[in-house]
Amino acid sequence: MSGVTRIFLVGLMGAGKSTIGRLLAREFGLHFVDTDHEIEARNGVPIATIFELEGEAGFRARERKVIDELTRRDGIVLATGGGAVIDAENRRDLAGRGFVIYLHARPESLFVRLRNDRSRPLLQTADPRGRLIQLYRERDPWYREVADLVVETGRQSAGKLARQIAARFSPPQAEGVGEVPACNP
Repeated sequence: MSGVTRIFLVGLMGAGKSTIGRLLAREFGLHFVDTDHEIEARNGVPIATIFELEGEAGFRARERKVIDELTRRDGIVLATGGGAVIDAENRRDLAGRGFVIYLHARPESLFVRLRNDRSRPLLQTADPRGRLIQLYRERDPWYREVADLVVETGRQSAGKLARQIAARFSPPQAEGVGEVPACNP
């Protein structure tokens, strides 16, 4: 693979960014990083604990620092947290430093996937379905703003979806197969 290779995945929680990101990294021989896992590793506590102690603002400040650093790395597939696009600097860095893929999923589908997940601080409300709809309405325009490619997650398996995305980067002829388009930092 030649050129700068940075692929950034955005989308709501539960859209499959981490799962698809791992598969794409394997497909292209790149390093996979999940911003939420990176934040937890650096701080030694779960995201939920950061939210509990510092609130969303404290978490977003930590997330901003990690995204600034990680979007500068070459050879990476980066799965961002669902709210990373809230910050204008994050949006600028994502759009300007790599190829951004928006994994689009409808809130109703995400609710089915996440309804029993207790590790999502923003869904610990009396109406998690309503919260997902609200987050979708707020964030969808930002996801689309930074995206080079919007992919409907639909009902296909993660493996099939990753293969479809990878095929978008791979020309049908033998030369250059599997190369990711160069992305300017």
